[in-house]
Amino acid sequence: MFTAVLFSYAVIILTHKSYSTVFENLGNNFKMPGRSTSGSTGFISFSGVESALSSLKNFQSCISSGMDAASSVALDLVETQTEVSSEYSMDKAMIEFAIMDRELNHYIKAVQSAINHVKEERPEKIPDLKLLVEKNFVALQNKNSDTDFENNEKFVQFKQQLKELKKQYGLQGEREADGPEGVDEDMIVTQSQTNFICPITQLEMKKPVKNKVCGHTYEEEAIVRMIESKHRRRKKACCPKIGCSHTDVKMSDLVQDEALRRAIESHNKKRNRHSE
Repeated sequence: MFTAVLFSYAVIILTHKSYSTVFENLGNNFKMPGRSTSGSTGFISFSGVESALSSLKNFQSCISSGMDAASSVALDLVETQTEVSSEYSMDKAMIEFAIMDRELNHYIKAVQSAINHVKEERPEKIPDLKLLVEKNFVALQNKNSDTDFENNEKFVQFKQQLKELKKQYGLQGEREADGPEGVDEDMIVTQSQTNFICPITQLEMKKPVKNKVCGHTYEEEAIVRMIESKHRRRKKACCPKIGCSHTDVKMSDLVQDEALRRAIESHNKKRNRHSE
């Protein structure tokens, strides 16, 4: 388990070093477009800049993978009820990733804004593009707020799933749970067991997905099949949960519910042990 924790932090360090290198290369590429002896713009080629920018965007997938790894480790820690020092907290790791993601998005926007400025304005003299990017970047960074993380889908999903799994195990981590301490874990699972049943198949879910819009969960194969069937007939798919008002379920609304999947597996393992 400790190895997995270290792995998550190794991903953070490597990702940060990698895109820092691309930042530096990107800045150097801004010096590439030539200037005529008269100082006029002439023809400016942004191919080097755009190539570096494309490489920079690839690191978004690295950050996404890192967040997936940290989220998985965090759920493992809850499931095994393993404590780690605050230095290796997965909450801290996810915040690091979210900050990197925000910084990366701001830099990409700053670069694109600088390129568009030169292409649209066609100034008589080439401006200091690197300085222009830094100015745009700083302006975006100055607007940073903790509420930005609420727009990071993976970060929000991580917090929700962590809270749900702690609830399934009767843990009061971060004082999120209500009620008396020492709640019986079996009672918690029994109360939540109805959430294990797919509203479409009426069977226990094996690969649950959550609807980001209404919060209901379904067996992935069943809801995908239902949406595809409705779309073939050019109809909207309504949430199959009785009483739900969501009348247009899309594939993009669905996310893997890792916390629920783990809770179901844990419940089944206990049930099997009791039956032996």
